[in-house]
Amino acid sequence: MKRSEINNLMRDAIEFIEKMNFKLPPFAYWNAKEWETKGRDYDEIRDNYLGWDITDFGSGDFKKKGLLLFTIRNGNLNNDNYIKSYAEKLLIVEEEQITPLHFHWNKMEDIINRGGGNLCVQLYNSTEEEGLADTPVQVSVDGRILTVPAGGVVTLTPGESITLPVGMYHKFWGEKGTGKVLVGEVSMVNDDFTDNKFYEEVGRFAEIEEDEEPLYLLGNEYRAGK
Repeated sequence: MKRSEINNLMRDAIEFIEKMNFKLPPFAYWNAKEWETKGRDYDEIRDNYLGWDITDFGSGDFKKKGLLLFTIRNGNLNNDNYIKSYAEKLLIVEEEQITPLHFHWNKMEDIINRGGGNLCVQLYNSTEEEGLADTPVQVSVDGRILTVPAGGVVTLTPGESITLPVGMYHKFWGEKGTGKVLVGEVSMVNDDFTDNKFYEEVGRFAEIEEDEEPLYLLGNEYRAGK
């Protein structure tokens, strides 16, 4: 991805988030020079990769296969200085924009449609060999136990949510014709380096072509000397 594309996606995201009357924390708007002035008091943000996260999953086509996220809070499984056992993210999902099929070994999560369009979530149980099971999938949708066939799709309208347990494959996208979706994620501690099992191999973090200065740093860039 080009840095200019990432910058534009951030601008569009901020406009949409404001339109949806959601507020990001102050560190969302710190540029690289401002980060240079932030001392050890802000290491929780750095160590737990809070902030912007934009990826095309190595596809080279963000609109078709990609995701924009902002990690608001997170714990750390590898650092006892951080006692949070939970995480919260904000996601923006475009119409027909796919987040590839994956599950987590350690993280249970709630995916919440905070507003905008409808969110489609495809589900599979995983096998012991981490393949796709052909068994029915049982999930909780806002406290209601719902059973769908393997590969079935649950559509979440604004305000609805789904609980995804450990080991459940899921793939999601915005429903065509309903608009982009503001999605909330409330989960156990998030670790994108060790806790994502994608069914097909993808690149989790985008390779960036630096064609202009970053508007804001991504969460994995605070310690990269950028």
